[in-house]
Amino acid sequence: MTASKPYEIDSYDDTFLIYELKEDATSSSVKICPERGGIVIGCRLSGQELLYLDRDTFLDPKANVRGGIPILFPICGQLEDGTYEWDGTVYSMRNHGVARTSAWEVAETGTDGEALLTLKLRSSDETLASYPFRFELSFSYRLKDGKLSIRQAYRNLSDRPMPVQAGFHPYFATGPGKSFFYESDATRLLDYNDGQIKPFAGTVDLAGLVESVALLDPKTPTIAFPFGDEGRIQLDYSPQFKTVVLWSVEGKPFICVEPWTALNGALNRKEELIMLRPGETLELDFVLSYR
Repeated sequence: MTASKPYEIDSYDDTFLIYELKEDATSSSVKICPERGGIVIGCRLSGQELLYLDRDTFLDPKANVRGGIPILFPICGQLEDGTYEWDGTVYSMRNHGVARTSAWEVAETGTDGEALLTLKLRSSDETLASYPFRFELSFSYRLKDGKLSIRQAYRNLSDRPMPVQAGFHPYFATGPGKSFFYESDATRLLDYNDGQIKPFAGTVDLAGLVESVALLDPKTPTIAFPFGDEGRIQLDYSPQFKTVVLWSVEGKPFICVEPWTALNGALNRKEELIMLRPGETLELDFVLSYR
């Protein structure tokens, strides 16, 4: 009988090419689709699947994927009337930016001490029509010790400063419940349903809400919440992710817990943006764990 390898990477077709990172010792695996925005469509940690996925939206190349962990760049959320002005020119951009609707390329794979898949996305004529900056993104997905880490590099290839708002949009398969206690040291939230800033004492009930809420002032870049019968999901991330957005859809068995570097509409307001100098690279981390 042949012993299984500590780390493996498989690939297979499911309408699109899927890469699956595997760690045998922790019964963990991560499924990633480069063609559909570099999205994670499955994340099983310590034997527990964490993510919700609407397969119909995933399989439809014209639909925005509802589920998994979409990548948000160079905006998170929506723009006013779907447009913004920069240096005197008005541009249109879809919700959450250009990265999640672009095909990424595989740059590296590895199974030495971890399961590793690195994807890259470069600006194109299509992205330049919405976002007039040349860029290169590099995302390294690493599965090790039952944790998924995503090391990100955002590089400005333009000859002028480039505005960046970045984030992730994980859909967690929590079932019908919408009320959770979130372990975070934030004390205030912005409720986009009525535009009011409110105290935050840990519990948020998303039932019946159409719009999201955003934690405004977390000092520690981590948030955790209960999952399953006795489990706990934890997100750890770079301090540049200054807010966490909480959102769901009534009647759908998921909640979204989304680290963003700035609040909604940052590119319209020209506030909270990370400005990268020509040739500069911004490196960020995002780690997902389950215990």
